[in-house]
Amino acid sequence: MELLRIEELKKTIKKKKILDGFSLTVNSGEIVGFLGPNGAGKTTTIKMIMGLFSITEGHISICGFDIVSDFEKAMENVGGIVENPDLYKRLTGRQNLEYFSAMYPNVDKSNIDSVVDLVKMSARIDDKVKTYSLGMCQRVGIAQALLHNPRLLVLDEPTNGLDPIGIKELRDLLKYLSKEAGVGVFISSHLLSEMELMCDRIYIIDNGIMIGEKSIHQENQVADDIYSYTFITSDAIRTIDYFKEFNANCSQENGGVNLVMKRSQIPAIVKSLVDQNIDIYAVNQKQRTLEQDFISMTTGSKTQIQ
Repeated sequence: MELLRIEELKKTIKKKKILDGFSLTVNSGEIVGFLGPNGAGKTTTIKMIMGLFSITEGHISICGFDIVSDFEKAMENVGGIVENPDLYKRLTGRQNLEYFSAMYPNVDKSNIDSVVDLVKMSARIDDKVKTYSLGMCQRVGIAQALLHNPRLLVLDEPTNGLDPIGIKELRDLLKYLSKEAGVGVFISSHLLSEMELMCDRIYIIDNGIMIGEKSIHQENQVADDIYSYTFITSDAIRTIDYFKEFNANCSQENGGVNLVMKRSQIPAIVKSLVDQNIDIYAVNQKQRTLEQDFISMTTGSKTQIQ
């Protein structure tokens, strides 16, 4: 089921175009990443989804409710953290949740106990927030966002400042929410490796423009996609000489020959090598990583990527 739909979204602030007309969707039970360089428009988009920024042009709907014309109904179905969880450090985690629960109808102690157990904070929920690690604060923040049982969870850079263990715990929690509880998760980040491990799909934004969508771990590739291949043959030197006749950019690595080419070219190349009495032992495709896609698609390739 479609939980979030963004259509031709535009945002202008002081005559500066921040978002320039893009569309995306998030469905029930999936984690969708929102990836882009700093300043690409990720946080602006999330603030618009949460009703914190007005829409210049376009539409945002949550569970079929337009956030402009049906704001309250739309917000009943979404929970989120924009930037960092805003918790009262002198209070306990439970007291924070009790305070925030007053904002929602029909949220009682059982709801609080349920979300605390879900985010695995039962052992520390009655300690003061000032004693929590950043990862614990993130967990309580997610518990707060889940108090009213939203169908869509929106998170802005939730892994910022977390150590590797905290990042893994957050990843496991979000995967559980999406796969077991059917929650749709929309998460922004610039941690490429983590997004690749966590997400089902990823949208890539740059300078306020949607420039790509990638399905993670997609098995079926288009026949003419361009990838890097490694040819393992009986004679690597003659194989390189053969490729260089066609001005192909190839290199030798670990006894194999690497070549970037279209998949549809492989049969003819294999036949030509065999005709020259070069035995083919293997042709291995190197899958493109999210980092390669990100660098090739964005101007972020000119900056250091964390």
